[in-house]
Amino acid sequence: MKIQKRESAKPFITLDGSPIREIVHPNSSGAVNQSLAEASLGPGQATLRHIHQKSEEIYYIVSGSGRIHIGGEEAVVGKDDAVIIPPGTDHYIENIDDMELVLLCCSAPAYSDSDTDIL
Repeated sequence: MKIQKRESAKPFITLDGSPIREIVHPNSSGAVNQSLAEASLGPGQATLRHIHQKSEEIYYIVSGSGRIHIGGEEAVVGKDDAVIIPPGTDHYIENIDDMELVLLCCSAPAYSDSDTDIL
């Protein structure tokens, strides 16, 4: 049994500009096909518009609210909303709240910089 502690995941900035903690990733946890990261954006912050050619992502909003942009569509999302982002689809998220936006990012296959193109 493998249990990953959030506290043991060191935060870093991804290519899209979001500060994340990779809680589960093949490079660090023994996961094979996917990754799980916690991302956060302060009030008024946004990720850069980007695309993943191979990875499907799911964003799960833990707290705060934001506006998600996916393939030319946009929607307001908040706590307990899950958003599916198909591979090959441009996307970004912006914090539209006065509090921190915190979300979990699930990627399959696992997140990699080499699969991320900034647009």
